[in-house]
Amino acid sequence: MIAHLRIFATVGFVILASSTGWGQMITAHRGASHDAPENTLAAFRLAWDQHADAIEGDFHLTGDAKIICIHDADTSRTCGIKELVVQTPLDRLRRLDAGAWKDPVFVGEKCPTFAEVLQSVPPGKLFYIELKTGPEIVPVLAAELARLQPDLTSLVIIAFNSETVAACKQQLPAIKVHWLTGFKQAKKSDRSWTPTAEQIAATVRQNGADGVGMQGERQVIDQKFIDTLRENGVAEFHIWTIDAPADAQYFRDLGAMGITTNRPALIREALETR
Repeated sequence: MIAHLRIFATVGFVILASSTGWGQMITAHRGASHDAPENTLAAFRLAWDQHADAIEGDFHLTGDAKIICIHDADTSRTCGIKELVVQTPLDRLRRLDAGAWKDPVFVGEKCPTFAEVLQSVPPGKLFYIELKTGPEIVPVLAAELARLQPDLTSLVIIAFNSETVAACKQQLPAIKVHWLTGFKQAKKSDRSWTPTAEQIAATVRQNGADGVGMQGERQVIDQKFIDTLRENGVAEFHIWTIDAPADAQYFRDLGAMGITTNRPALIREALETR
């Protein structure tokens, strides 16, 4: 049964990605977060209005082992009151206002649950699930998916934590998973950047990811970098977080399967006019 689901999910994902156009798939970063409060249903709804192909949301475990949509480990930046998410029950977190900081029009927006975000995704669209924790969240996510029974072809799990990626591939083999990485430049005289394409490929092989999501650093990622990734077995990559049209066009032309942006309407226009 698992093998059947794995084949179905992989084939379905390729069909869905092809329908939106490889290299032109626009993912709304925390929703349309330039215009609406990040990681709220208002931001996700606006992303669809702005013709995003996918949304990306960030998820933590609460103190009572529920999954909530929020980027930070605490609520101070987006809710104005500091609560550590991992120590606070869901009901308490849901009483906080996650919209007022952005604009008075969003007063009363809540941190949504995983189920609420999932159920907001229209048919034919994609949902990038960023796990902000270690692998302890994976069994809880697996249970939620078993309960909610979504179309697995509409999901991509992403995480910076390599152990979390490996756990997802072990426990949820039918779902695509991308390992996430940024880039750092050495302060020494050589000014080299890490990780290299070879190092990324080695990590992907180790954790079993289906691809990689990379920070949109044009000083690092060029055609040679992408060719090296592919030569080392990494065929899929997406780029985060791009708000400049010229950057979006650059990474589209390199073959990115998706561009993650805070401004889906702007990037949609840029990619459709060139």
